Amino acid sequence: MKTLSCSTMSPARLKNFFRSAGLGIAMVFQPAWCWAAPQPAGEALPLVGTGGHGHTYPGATVPFGFVQLSPDTRTKGWDACAGYHFDDATILGFSHTHISGTGVADLGDVLVLPVTGELAGRLACERFQSPFSHDQEVAEPGYYRVRLEKYDVLAELTATEHAGMHRYTFPDSARSHCLIDLVHGLGNKPTDAGLKIENSTLLTGFRRSDGWAKGKAVYFAIETSVPLKNYGLELDGKRLAPDASEARGKNIRGQFEFQLPPGGQLLLRVGLSPTSVEAARQNLKAEMDSWDFDGVRAAAGRRWNEALSRIRIESSNPQIRQTFYSAAYHTLTEPVLYNNADGSYPGPDGKIHAGDGFQYYSTFSLWDTFRAEHPLLTLTQPERVDDFIRTLLAFYQQSPERLLPLWPLAGIETGCMIGYHSIPVIVDAWQKGFRNYDAALAYQAMRATASSGRHHQEEYQKLGYVPAVNGKSFYATARTLEFCYDDWCLAQMAAALGKTDDAKLFERRAQNFTNVFDAGTGFFRGKTAEGTFREPFNPRAVSFDDYIEANAWQYAFAVPHDVPGMIRLYGGPEAFVQKLDALFNADSQVDQYLIDVSGLVGQYAHGNEPCHHVAYLYNRAGAPWKTQQRVRQIQLTQYDNSPEGICGNDDCGQMSAWYVWSAMGLYPLNPAAGRYEIGSPLVEKAQIQLDPQYYPGRTFTIIAHHVSRQNGYIQSAKLNGQPLNRSWISHSELAAGGTLEFEMGIQPNKSWGTEN
Repeated sequence: MKTLSCSTMSPARLKNFFRSAGLGIAMVFQPAWCWAAPQPAGEALPLVGTGGHGHTYPGATVPFGFVQLSPDTRTKGWDACAGYHFDDATILGFSHTHISGTGVADLGDVLVLPVTGELAGRLACERFQSPFSHDQEVAEPGYYRVRLEKYDVLAELTATEHAGMHRYTFPDSARSHCLIDLVHGLGNKPTDAGLKIENSTLLTGFRRSDGWAKGKAVYFAIETSVPLKNYGLELDGKRLAPDASEARGKNIRGQFEFQLPPGGQLLLRVGLSPTSVEAARQNLKAEMDSWDFDGVRAAAGRRWNEALSRIRIESSNPQIRQTFYSAAYHTLTEPVLYNNADGSYPGPDGKIHAGDGFQYYSTFSLWDTFRAEHPLLTLTQPERVDDFIRTLLAFYQQSPERLLPLWPLAGIETGCMIGYHSIPVIVDAWQKGFRNYDAALAYQAMRATASSGRHHQEEYQKLGYVPAVNGKSFYATARTLEFCYDDWCLAQMAAALGKTDDAKLFERRAQNFTNVFDAGTGFFRGKTAEGTFREPFNPRAVSFDDYIEANAWQYAFAVPHDVPGMIRLYGGPEAFVQKLDALFNADSQVDQYLIDVSGLVGQYAHGNEPCHHVAYLYNRAGAPWKTQQRVRQIQLTQYDNSPEGICGNDDCGQMSAWYVWSAMGLYPLNPAAGRYEIGSPLVEKAQIQLDPQYYPGRTFTIIAHHVSRQNGYIQSAKLNGQPLNRSWISHSELAAGGTLEFEMGIQPNKSWGTEN
C-alpha cells in the first residue's frame, strides 16, 4: 500500500481521498503529522466557521494572543467581520489583528502584501490583490500558508503572543516588494497614522482608528531579514519625495523593495503593542529574537497542542473529532491579551497603566460568553480566570463611568448588547474558588454596575421592568429578563459575603421576570410604563422594541436562574414540556427576518445565544430523554468540520463552547449555579485534565458506551461506579475527579434521570 503524506496533498485531494475511503468528512485541512496518532492540535481546523456566517478567521495566532495574523479577502459587508470569507477568491493582504466570530467588524490593522514586478499608481491593497486557491491553502493552529497566484509568492505566517512572523518565498527573476497599507481596516477608518524607515531593516509606525472601538491604537515595529533596496511612501494617495523616510497623516501606505536571489525568501518579524512603538520593539525582542520561522511555528503548535490536550476525547468518527477540536480551538482565541510583555496596558481612562502582577485582557463578548465559554475556561484555562476577573475590576476602577464593562474591544467600551454580564463571570469564578482578587472591590463593582442608570436600569429598578416604547428599540423585555439573571447572580455573591439585606434585595429583583409574563399568550412581552402589554404582538416577529436579535419564542425560556418559577408560570411540568415541544415543532418562519436568527429548529434559533440553554430545560421538567433528543439533533445538524460548520456567528467562542460541552455530555444551564445538566454525549470518551493547583481530582472522565450518531439516548448511568438516576452532576463532583459512565441506546429510556 502506498503511503500518502498530508504535507504533500492539497485539501481537495485530501477531501476526495477521505470520501473514497468512506469516512464522509465534509472538509479536511490537516497538518503534516496527521497520519500519526492524531494529536488535538492536528485535529483542529481553523478554516471551520470561515464560510457561511461563522465570521471566524483562519490565520496564525497562539492561545489568547494579542496578534492574529490572518489573510483579509474583503472589507465590506456583514461577512467581512473577520476579514476573510471562504467563498472569496482573492486576498488583499495579511493584517495583524482580528476578532473571531462577531457580528460587527473592526481591527484588521497593519496590512502587508508581498508583490512582484513594476509598481505604478496608488499603493492601495485592493489594486494589488491576488487570486488564490483553497487547493494551495493550509491553515493549522499557529500557522497559515497560501500561494498568491498573481505573483507566484508562497506566503507563510506564524505568531507569538505579541508578534507575527511572515515568510515569503518569491519566484525567480522577479522584483520583490512588500506593500504596507495603513489605510486598510475592517469596519474602521484611520484617524491618524505614521510610518517611518528607521534604518535598512527596521520600519516602525502606528495606526489609530475609529470603528466599533472608538479611538483604538496599534503600534508596530517591523524587522526585515534582508535590507531594503529602495522604498516609497504615500500620503493621501500621493507619493512623497523619494528621499522621504517618514510619513504622518490619516491615509498612509508604503512600498518596500528587496534584492533577493532567485527563489529567495524574505522574512518579516512584526511586533505589536497597544501603547507605543518602543513597547512594540520590546515585545518583539522578548518573544521573537531569531529568524527561525520553523522554530516559531513549532513552538506555536506545541502551545496549541498543550491547550487543546486539556480535554482529550476519543471517537471513531474523524469528523466528530475534528469538529470537537475545531470548536475547542475557537474557545481559546478570545479574550485576548491586551498588555505588553512587561505587563503595561492602556486603560479605558486613556492612560497607560503599569502591570500589577496580572495579565490584562480585552475582547470580552460577555453577552455571549458568560453562558458557556467562561464556565468552560474555568476548567480548561484555570490559570487565567483570576486575571480575567482582575481585568474586569481594573476596567471598573479606570473607566470614567466607574462601571464594569459590557463589551470591551481593544481596551475600549463599545457599549454593545445588554445586561451586566460581567457579574455572572465573576460570580461563577467565585463560586468555584477563584479568589485571587479583592472580593470587596469585586462586590462594590458589581453592586455599582447593577444599581446604575446605564441602559434603562433606573426604569427597571423603579417599575420592576424596562418599559417598551413603540419604535424606540429599547430591547425592553430582553433587558428585563437579563437584568433578572444578573441580579440573581449578585444575590448569590451578597449571600456568600454575608450581606443579607443586599441578598434579599437582589433576590427580589431577580423575580422581575414575572412582571413581563403574559399568561394570556404564554410569552414574555413588552409592557408599557402604564402597565399594559404592548400591541400589536406577534411572537414570530424580531422586534427590537422588545427583544434583541430574537423574537418572543426565542426569549420564552430566558429564566435560567429560577426554572421552577418559570415552570409554574407555564402551568406546571407537563404544560412546560408542551411549550418546549411547541418551540421545536413550530415552522421556522420568522417575521421581520434578522440574519442573526439562524440555525433554526422550529422557532428555536441555535445560531444566537438566548436559546443555548433551552434544550436542557426538559431535564428540569421530568423529561430528560427529550433533552437528549434535541441536543443530539442540534449537534448533528448545526455543526460539522467544514468552513460552513458553525450555524451562526461564533461570537468569540460561545457557539463553539456549546458544542464542546454538549459533545462531552454536559452543559451549564445556569452558568453560575455550579451544576451541569446531562445531555447526550457524542464522543466515546472525554477526559478533562484538571489542574491540581485548582482542582483536587486531577482528571474527570466521561465514557459513553455504545454511543453513535443514532445511539443518542441514555439507558443508564454511573458516577464513580454507583448508579446515577439524576440528569445532572455538580461542579464539586466534577472537580473531585472520577468517572461518569453512560450506556447509550437508540430508543429513549423515559425512566432514566427523573430523580431530582
